[in-house]
Amino acid sequence: MSNDARATIGLTGLATMGRNLARNIARNGHTIAVHNRTTAKMTALVDEFGDEGDFVGCESLEDLVAAIERPRAVVVMVKAGEATDAVIDELVPLLDEGDIVVDAGNAHYRDTLRRQEALKEHDLHFVGMGVSGGEEGALNGPSIMVGGSDHAYEVLKPVVESIAAVVDGTPCCAHIGPDGAGHFVKMVHNGIEYADMQLIAESYDLLRSVLDLEPTEVADVFEEWNGGDLESFLIEMTAVVLRHTDAETGKPFVDVVRDAAEQKGTGRWTVQDALDLGVPITGIAEATFARSLSGHTEQRAAAREVFSTTPEGTDVDRDTFVDQVRAALYASKVVAYAQGFDQIAAGAEEHGWDIDLGEVATIWRGGCIIRAQFLDRIREAYSDEPDLTTLLTTPYFADAVKDGVDSWREVVVAAVRGGVPTPAFSSSLAYFDGLRRERLPAALIQALRDDFGAHSYERVDREGTFHTRWAEDGRPEEQLDA
Repeated sequence: MSNDARATIGLTGLATMGRNLARNIARNGHTIAVHNRTTAKMTALVDEFGDEGDFVGCESLEDLVAAIERPRAVVVMVKAGEATDAVIDELVPLLDEGDIVVDAGNAHYRDTLRRQEALKEHDLHFVGMGVSGGEEGALNGPSIMVGGSDHAYEVLKPVVESIAAVVDGTPCCAHIGPDGAGHFVKMVHNGIEYADMQLIAESYDLLRSVLDLEPTEVADVFEEWNGGDLESFLIEMTAVVLRHTDAETGKPFVDVVRDAAEQKGTGRWTVQDALDLGVPITGIAEATFARSLSGHTEQRAAAREVFSTTPEGTDVDRDTFVDQVRAALYASKVVAYAQGFDQIAAGAEEHGWDIDLGEVATIWRGGCIIRAQFLDRIREAYSDEPDLTTLLTTPYFADAVKDGVDSWREVVVAAVRGGVPTPAFSSSLAYFDGLRRERLPAALIQALRDDFGAHSYERVDREGTFHTRWAEDGRPEEQLDA
C-alpha cells in the first residue's frame, strides 16, 4: 500500500455512509486515501471496489495524512459526538497550517462551531458538511451543505460538486456559509423531514381508519398523488412500502412493523433550537413529539385498558375524502417547509450567516430525502423576493392553501370524530389560523402576566410599556419607559 502524496482527498470511517461516499468520490475521477480504525474494513473496500476508481488504502491516520496532496483535506465519517472529537484530536497533530478537516456526519451545529474555534488555534480549517440522501445518496449523489471558510470550499469544490446529485444541470451542493452554517441547514432539513414523514403517516392512517382501505389500496392513492403536485421521493417510497408483503407471514409489511418510531436526535435539536430562536415550528415539533409518544408503549397499553371506547365513525364519500386528505397534506407540507425556512432565516440572522434561502431550496431538489417537485416553487419564490416574510404569502402557495383550506378543516374534523390522532395536520392548521388572525388571545396572556408578576404590557392605542396597579383597584401606572 503506497503512502505517496497523490490523493486528492482522504476519508476516515468506512461504515456504510463513509464507504459509499468514498466510492462516489473515486467513481468521479478523484484519487482518495481511505482509512478505518479496523483495517479489515479498509482492505475489504479496496479489494471489492478497487476497479471503480483510484483508492489509496491506509492502515493508520499517519499514512492517511501522508497520502494526501497539500493543502490536505480529510473527511471524517464516524459516529457524531465523542467519536468525532477523538478522531479530530488524533488528526490535528498530524496536519499542517492550511489543512482542512471535514466532518460529514450528522453533527450538532454547535459542536461544529466549537470545533471550528478549536482548530482555528492550530491554523487549520474545519468544515461542517451536511450530507443528505442516506446510503443511496452517498453512493450515487447526495445533497451537500457545506459550512466553512472560503479557502476550504475552494479546495473541496471540485470534489463535492462532482459527487452531488444534479438537477437541471445544477449540482445539489452549495457553500452555505461559514463555520456551522452547513450543519445548521442540514439539521433543519432533518426537522422538515420529520414533519413530512409524520404528515404522510397521518394521511395513511386516515385513509385506513376512516375509509377502511387496505395498504395496497392506500398505495394506489399515494402512487396517484405522486403524479401531481405532491410528487416527491417520500411519497414515492410510501407507495413502495405499502405494497410490500412480509415474506414470513404473508401480511402487509406495514402491519408487522412495530409502531414505535425511533429518532437519532436531529428532530429534537431542530425543535430545541427553534425555541431558543423564538420560531414557531409547530409541525416539526408535533412530528417529533409523535415519535416520542409512539415509543411510550407501556403508557399506551395502560390507556387502552381504561379508554377502550372507540369514537363514532365518520360517514364520508371515498373519492371526496381522498381528495380532501390530498389537499390537507399539501397545505400542511407548505406550512412545514415555510416554518423550516423561517428557522433558517432566523438562525442566519442570529449567527451572522448570509444564507441564500433560494440556493438552499435549489440544492434540496435532488439527492436528499425531502426532495420534492415544489422545491422549485420555493426556489422561485426566494429568487423573486429574497427578503420574503413567509412562503405562505407568495401567490403560488397562498393559492394552494386557499384552495385546500376547506378540505383541511374537513379532514381535521373527520379525524377528531373518528378518534384518529393527527397532531401534524391539526397543529399546522392552527398555525395557519393563528397567522392570519387580526387579534390573538395573547392580549389576555399579557394582561395576566402583568397581574400576577408585574411583567408589563404594550397598548394598541399609544406607544410605550405600561403596568396596571391590580392591587389598587386596577389603576394604571405611569408609562414605565417614559
